[in-house]
Amino acid sequence: MDDRTTAAGTGAEHWRGVLLTGAGAAAGSVVFIVVQIAVFALHPPPASVDGFFVLMDENPLLGMLSLDLLLSVNNVLVALVYLALIVVLWDRARSTAAIAGLLMVLGMAAYLSSNPAVDMLLLSQQHASATPADQPALVAAGEVLLASWRGTAFLTYYVLNGIALLLVAIALLRTKALGRALGWWALASGVLMLVPSTFGLIGLVMSVLSLLPWCVMCVIAAARLRALAAGGLEPSQAHGLSASGSPLQ
Repeated sequence: MDDRTTAAGTGAEHWRGVLLTGAGAAAGSVVFIVVQIAVFALHPPPASVDGFFVLMDENPLLGMLSLDLLLSVNNVLVALVYLALIVVLWDRARSTAAIAGLLMVLGMAAYLSSNPAVDMLLLSQQHASATPADQPALVAAGEVLLASWRGTAFLTYYVLNGIALLLVAIALLRTKALGRALGWWALASGVLMLVPSTFGLIGLVMSVLSLLPWCVMCVIAAARLRALAAGGLEPSQAHGLSASGSPLQ
């Protein structure tokens, strides 16, 4: 066994938990996206706060799912996927990986703190027990929640994570870590995320289309990360990991 194989193997062993967690998170992300699409297709979300209050009263779980509860959970999985990819890229593209990681964390924090699913559930419960005179104020509070959810926080999340994905894609293509196919699919998804989903029909279409390359990327990433954790990749495919901290050529 030569030095390159030893270094790659030792590095993968050192980060095995992160790699396997990232692989599982990538697979889970695909499942969550499919479930979320199915929920929206079968039960389109209400168009008003009153509609959400009625839905929350009839089916609290479906109401929270209609407010992207699954997307919030999925974003935690996405963060774990990014973490595993950043570990792989760390010794080959450290600056890019660090910037991508920071943007991802800032974007995820902005979204997770603004998701109104639980807040809307609590408001709906208050609305159901409130007097007719108090209900308009609770409806107004719900409208504020929806506006802030799709406002600055959402745009911050969407733009920062789109940039983070593009940076990761470029680094994957440049270093050839985990194979170029992964980088190309990541790049395709990142390009389609350049227009936020709240920017009219074009944004909505591009947002939906971005899910396909993202899911393909996750499937490839899950297989590659699992193989790398098990020591099943060639050194040229695993050269982002090094026990010594120096890049492997």
